[in-house]
Amino acid sequence: KCKCQFPFSLLCLQVIKCKAAVLWEANKPFSIEEVEVAPPKEHEVRVKIVATGICRSDDHVITGALVMPFPIILGHEAAGVVESVGQGVTAVKPGDKVIPLFVPQCGECQNCLNTKGNLCSKTDLGTSGGLMADGTTRFTCKGKAIYHFLGTSTFTEYTVLHESAVAKIDSAAPLEKVCLIGCGFSTGYGAALQTAKVEPGSTCAVFGLGGVGLSVIMGCKAAGASRIIAVDINSDKFAKAKELGATDCINPKDFNKPIHEVLTEMTGGGVDYSFEVIGRTDTMTAALACCQYNYGLSVIVGVPPAAQKITFDPMLLFTGRSWKGSVFGGWKSKDAVPKLVADYMKKKFVLDPLITHTLPFTKINEGFDLLRTGK
Repeated sequence: KCKCQFPFSLLCLQVIKCKAAVLWEANKPFSIEEVEVAPPKEHEVRVKIVATGICRSDDHVITGALVMPFPIILGHEAAGVVESVGQGVTAVKPGDKVIPLFVPQCGECQNCLNTKGNLCSKTDLGTSGGLMADGTTRFTCKGKAIYHFLGTSTFTEYTVLHESAVAKIDSAAPLEKVCLIGCGFSTGYGAALQTAKVEPGSTCAVFGLGGVGLSVIMGCKAAGASRIIAVDINSDKFAKAKELGATDCINPKDFNKPIHEVLTEMTGGGVDYSFEVIGRTDTMTAALACCQYNYGLSVIVGVPPAAQKITFDPMLLFTGRSWKGSVFGGWKSKDAVPKLVADYMKKKFVLDPLITHTLPFTKINEGFDLLRTGK
């Protein structure tokens, strides 16, 4: 709280020292460090992070499957409270509850203005930039500049975001739950409802039963799919998949034939919609192949690994199948996130089953161990 004689002004903004999980290099654990977080510049917002989720995309940076500069503060699925705002910010004010948006919505670029797209040109996804719009960072640690991740960097007690990457939400929303709307839930749920536009009575297959895959199942169920087949090599995940709407659960290890053949036989010709929610090229092609040959649609939801290519029989597409990608479930983030939070508050969907563990921030490495072991 400012103790000066003036009302709140930019002069009051100071550097904040706080804890952050810094990744100094690939394939190493996070290091809990004291970092300095600079004040927000023009059209920027500084947010106190209250809760953050762990996502496989963060782990892809650790392993090198997603190339980013080091040292870096990861994290992109969170919720928090606005601490301060830079000059020109009008959408939020200090004290507002917000969700950071790794897919921003500037409202001005070609993609934002087109009803068909949601991947704002201001996103850091695919650029590996790790910097704010002015080409600098707001984080320093031990005298070194620390890079941002996807314009969000939520593995820190305080972060700075561009105002286009912040969505104001219901002040009554429980931040430790709705943080999942910042990535995992919205990505899966939207892949079914927004990207695929699953129809009532249709048949779906979902490859991968992590938080995002389970959210795809919830989306397929909400859309009225009559059959939802969950696919994973970890059978321990089947109970929760069925709880959330899966009608069948199959483990590829239980069969002596390719999984796409199993699914084609199970459905009498292939599924109407399939979703790859793992991020592996072999399961991407299997998901495409298990679709109905003439009108089936397969959606890539998992982040593709860097420097890998897909080789497949073009006849899979020639006969009529479609292949699509989906980032953040196809939602226009700034518009959709407050509405999704409102829907959660109205109990239109649940989030609790997606939360397996709640850990203190200092145990973030244990959290990633739980992720990697499928727990």
